[in-house]
Amino acid sequence: MKKELHIFFTCLMFYTRIPCPKNITHHPDYLNKATRYFPFIGWIVGSISFLAFYLFSLFLSIEIAVILAIIASILTTGAFHEDGFADVCDGFGGGWTKEKILMIMKDSAIGAYGAIGLVLLFLLKFRLLSESIIIFQVYDDMAVFKIFLLFISAHSISRLAAISIIFTHEYSRDDASSKSKPIAKQYTWKEVFGSFFFGLIPLIAFSYFDLKFLLAIIPVFITRYFLARYFQKWIDGYTGDCLGATQQVCEVVFYLSILFLWKFI
Repeated sequence: MKKELHIFFTCLMFYTRIPCPKNITHHPDYLNKATRYFPFIGWIVGSISFLAFYLFSLFLSIEIAVILAIIASILTTGAFHEDGFADVCDGFGGGWTKEKILMIMKDSAIGAYGAIGLVLLFLLKFRLLSESIIIFQVYDDMAVFKIFLLFISAHSISRLAAISIIFTHEYSRDDASSKSKPIAKQYTWKEVFGSFFFGLIPLIAFSYFDLKFLLAIIPVFITRYFLARYFQKWIDGYTGDCLGATQQVCEVVFYLSILFLWKFI
């Protein structure tokens, strides 16, 4: 149990800005095993984001509360995944060879592709979340609980989609220059089981109220498949930035899927 707690706190410290015990370090072995808890981090980030939304919605408009909820999630993770998304936009937008793409992604400066990508990403998140929440509040008696599960499910399933790439693809960089390199070394059935368990539980709970919501997993993993295929084609695998980008894109796809399922099915 003590070892599992250490692994969990390693995961929490690596993927969020939440304070952890001082004896926790980025040990490569623990960081590799921490992938089993990555979707569970989605529970935490989603809960914080929902709490921000709920509190601010008590005295502000839905739209402003959603914006503040998005800000809360960004502050919780330190924009870890958003930064990866921007780097992927810059790298794949401006590079035409594996070496050039990897070089651009490693550059800390943000370019036009990254800036435009982030603006569009946040606009989509804002609009999709706002519309979904308004629909739940108008048509549903258990709106608050369903909105909570919407936040949790989006963050957990998108992280599952992202981390599952390490189970099927090879790490792209040949050196150890990336801080995400340790998670690419090896994994066991515990990492696979833990990832899928924590990734799917919120969505299963969400679908309890309406079984059709379970179908949202299909477009999410279709998106994951094509992103992983795209990364494989251009850089022969993935990097930490690719995982971050996958998480962000799959989160948006999940919101879009839920909205589509509610309106048309």
